This record gives sequence, structure tokens and C-alpha cells, in this order.
Amino acid sequence: MNRKLIIGTRGSALALWQANFIKDRLAEIGIESELKIIKTQGDIIQHLRLDKLEGKGFFTKELEEELLLGTIDLAVHSHKDLPTVNPPGLIIAAVSERENPAELLIIHKDCVDIKKRLSLKHNATVGTSSNRRKAQLSSIRPDLEFTDLRGNLQTRMQKLRDEQYDAIMLAKAGISRIDMDISDFHIEEIPPVELVPAPAQGVLAIQIREIDTELFQALQPINNEEVQKTIAVERKVLNLFDAGCHAPLGAYCRKVGDTYEAWTSIADTSDDFPDRFYVKGTDPALLPEIIFSKYAKDRVLPKSVFISRDLDEHSYLSRFFAKHNIQADARSLIKIFPIINKLDPFILKHVDWIFFGSKNGIEHFFSLEPRLSKKTKIAVVGRGSEETLRKFDRVADFSGEQSGINMEEIGANFAALANGGTVLIPRAKGSLETIQKALSPETKVINMPVYETVLEDNVNATSAEVLIFTSPSNAEAYFVNNLIEPEQQVICIGRSTAAIFDEMGLSYTLPYSPDEIGLAEAIFGLDYKS
Repeated sequence: MNRKLIIGTRGSALALWQANFIKDRLAEIGIESELKIIKTQGDIIQHLRLDKLEGKGFFTKELEEELLLGTIDLAVHSHKDLPTVNPPGLIIAAVSERENPAELLIIHKDCVDIKKRLSLKHNATVGTSSNRRKAQLSSIRPDLEFTDLRGNLQTRMQKLRDEQYDAIMLAKAGISRIDMDISDFHIEEIPPVELVPAPAQGVLAIQIREIDTELFQALQPINNEEVQKTIAVERKVLNLFDAGCHAPLGAYCRKVGDTYEAWTSIADTSDDFPDRFYVKGTDPALLPEIIFSKYAKDRVLPKSVFISRDLDEHSYLSRFFAKHNIQADARSLIKIFPIINKLDPFILKHVDWIFFGSKNGIEHFFSLEPRLSKKTKIAVVGRGSEETLRKFDRVADFSGEQSGINMEEIGANFAALANGGTVLIPRAKGSLETIQKALSPETKVINMPVYETVLEDNVNATSAEVLIFTSPSNAEAYFVNNLIEPEQQVICIGRSTAAIFDEMGLSYTLPYSPDEIGLAEAIFGLDYKS
């Protein structure tokens, strides 16, 4: 290409970083360019809530008008700001690699309480103008209050420093791109599988005129085709629901091996409890229609669910049941007894890592009032264990939830981290030793059974439409006297529980995550007869 391109961009520090990033990428392939700063209505109007602006082109309209007039050659956008349908005459010619789409909860240090989920104090005020964030945050922390937050990144951070909020929520991508110093705050990074991001969050879009075929071809070397496939799923979901950026809708797709995984979170309003759905498949083009069908207004959910553990009435799962008028039969089918009543302080002194594979392991270990060395780090298997650990004023240094998709992968990732050290594993007597088997010969393993399970006698059958088994022992207790009826559907927490059903040749659903969010996703995703 023998012409110098003009790149249209907004004037904020983040927008300029994004435009310069594309300018540098163009230079790498021998294309010269310069920036033209264009103010959008969204930049000018700061007194309205974002849900009055986003989804209507308030951050993109002026850039697109200049493209159509020919005063710029291309526009660089945060892809999540774009409507799902381009104005006539414009197309997205290329997309960038994806920055981490996680959310950051940035907390004023005076408002930190690590015993609470997300380390934020009770009844805290969170600054955000995103209905999607409000709905999802409220679902896991219903005590939180929300206040609208506008302005560029620097303005928002200053408002937090001025204590106008206890915490604010921002996309990690923007903070990372401009390398903003937020070290004076407590940071909680929430992965996209826990708080589902906006469609195409973390991706840049390069928009051009449709007739400029020469430029389209010139841009293909910097187009990320794999990102294009995954965000196409997310934006198609947004399109099918006819929702703008202001809607309480999150969609996230990623590729793992040959499989595409997608999460969706949708609420009617920011005050509504969201319904989440997880799906995977090898053809990403099929996923949006599957997702859309699960949210059909006439879809039937189960009237009753059995779960083999006690359930707090204020828990995430209880509120999901309440929203859909689902009757819950919640009862543990096992009794748990402690095995030891004292810990050896000499052993604890020389431990580098403690790995907890269950909530029971955490509770029984800390009931012994251990004195841990400052150097000792803690690893947990997932979100449920993370939350339990917080009750004992500790935060996990490693979480399997963010590390792998199954126990074998979690074990392999933890083994690399703990290699050559000493790992203490408090566990149930007779439990599977998946993590232990994954550790290297150079790693010293201290197996410590701290509790044992005993099956309840004469467990009564349940007529619930869905049966959730939370451990192998609970499943064994049920099958002593009962069978699964043909019309009943089963959900297993964890692969060790699922192995029992594999042995019996029975079908089941395995949630993505072994916690209440994962269970709600699994229940919502099952097909039921009316």
C-alpha cells in the first residue's frame, strides 16, 4: 500500500494507546499511518448513565461518520463498544489479539475484608455503570450497593482515591494496556468464567469502508482469526437477544484444544438474578443458537431438585431455586467425623504448601488451630474451597479454578508450582489421591487424613426431577437402598463422583465448576419435559 493512512480515534489515554498499538502493528507490515483525534458524544456527555449511551453508538458514531466521509481511512474501537450491526458501507476488517478479559474489583484498602467473598466489606458501595456487572456482582454478593461511575480510567481511579466509593470495577484489559499504577489498592481479579465479561471485551476492532478492498487485504496480516471466531460467538449472542452494551448480558467464548467453550449470563434488569449457561462444542458457529434456545420464554425448568448436602437459604443456589420456583430437597447422606485432634508444630514449620481438595478438609484442618509459617502458601481446588478458606482469614495463593479444567490438569499445574518443596495435603480418609500422584518425585508429600465419612443408614429415595450428588460417599449412601428412576436426571460434582455413575453405566451432567454457580449453570442447561 503506497498511501499514508489516517487512523481515527477517541482522545482518552486508553483510546490513544489502542490507536498507537494499531499504528505500530501497521508499521511492522510496512504501512505508514498517523492519528486523528475525534470527540464522540459519549466523551462529551458525562452526566448521563452509561445505559443511556452504550449500544446507541455514542462512543462510535462520530468515528463512523468520518469514515463514511473519507476524512479517515480506519477507526480503532474497543470492540465491546460497537453495535453488532455495522452502519451501511462499513465493515470490521481486522481484530487484535485478546487482552485478558477478566474484571478487576479495585478496593480501597480501608474497605477490605478478606473473610468476605471478593475481599470486600459488608454493604460496601461499588462504582460501576454496567448493568451486566451489577447483576452478576449482586448474585454473589447481594449485600453490595451500586453507584454510577463515569469518566476515563484516570478520573475513575481518582474518584476511588477520593473515597467516593468503597470499590470500583473495571476491565483488566484497559488497566493493563496503559500500565496504570493501582498498587495503593487491594485488587481482586475475577476470571471471565466467574464474572462473564461483555462480548468482545479485551479486543480491538479495526473498522474501514466496505469498498476499500485494498485496505482490507492489507490489514489481514494483523488480523487474529482465532479471536475473530471466538468473539463472533459472543457478538452473535448479543445480536440474537437484540441487546446493546447497556444490557445485563455477558458472553464469553474461548478455545481449549479442539473445543470451544462458551458462558452466558443474562438478567432482565440490573436488579434481577442472572441465569447462566455453559456449553461447549467443536463448531463455534453452532453455539449461539444453542445458547439462544436455552433462554426461550416458554422453556421449562425442573419443579424439584435433590442435593446431597445442606443448603443455606441465602446461598447462590437457593436464590436460583427461588427465582424459578424450584423445590429443593437438601440433605447430606453421610456423617463426617474428625480423625485427629492435634497437629505437630514441627511438621507445619517446614511445609511450603498446603493443598485443600475440599471444604471439609479446610474446616477440619483449621478447627485444629494450626500455627502456620509465614512462608507457607495455600492451594485450593476451586471457588467453593476459596470461599470456605476466607472464613479462616486466609486467601488462596493457588486456585485450581483458574488453572485447569479437570483434576489431572489442576494437579499438573500445581505440581510445577510446588516442585521440590514440601506439600501437606489434609484430606478425607480413603480419598482419591489425584493431586498426590501428579506431584514430582522431588516434591515431599505429607498425607494427612483429618476426617472420615460414614454413610447414613436407610437413606430414603427422592422423587425430585434432578438429583445432585456432591461426593462419592453421598452417591454410595443413596445407592445402598435406591435406584435412579428413568425420568430423573443426575448432576455430579467432580469426576470422582462421576466415576461411580460411569461404573454403573448411568448418564449424568458434570458442571464446569464444582460450586453453586456451576450447579446453577448445569441445572439451567438441562432439558426437561413440560
